[in-house]
Amino acid sequence: MKNLIKYLKFVVIFIISWFTIHTIYIIIDGLSDSGEKADIAIILGNKVNEDGTLSARLEKRLETGIELYKNYRVKKILVSGGLGKEGFYEADKMKEFLISNAIPDSVILVDNYGNNTRLTVENTLKFHQKYKFKSIIVVSQYFHVTRTKKLFKEKGFMDVKSVSPKYFEWRDLYSILREFPAYYTQ
Repeated sequence: MKNLIKYLKFVVIFIISWFTIHTIYIIIDGLSDSGEKADIAIILGNKVNEDGTLSARLEKRLETGIELYKNYRVKKILVSGGLGKEGFYEADKMKEFLISNAIPDSVILVDNYGNNTRLTVENTLKFHQKYKFKSIIVVSQYFHVTRTKKLFKEKGFMDVKSVSPKYFEWRDLYSILREFPAYYTQ
């Protein structure tokens, strides 16, 4: 019985340590911006409100993409998101926002079937076949970019960087917890 308790303590300490190290890593990685250029920014979708306005999170992601384009760090922007329960295609609303902020229509690619991170990655690779971009910058919340970059690399796309909006909210605590199992299971 003593050995079992000792073993369980070890397992609990190991899991807590693993979670802590992983979390520190994804936060540091997510908040880092190398300042490098890429061929295209991939902006992952998020909630569109019932009235058709963008959630603050999504708006900040798009503002980050606009900044990348206006600072000549990317040549194109791909917006990816699915049909939300509110009845709007996230990517269409994202494109509207970009155009209303002086991003040319010709620069924007739209993926309305990026219902989750994995589908965004798979759909981006379909765009890659047509547009032949060699490097990407993932734009999402800081806790989300490490997993997204990992998924791209698993699909053979190695030149992947990331930039996150400087936007934080209480919900991030839940999202950071969620990212731990999602990183290893998705």
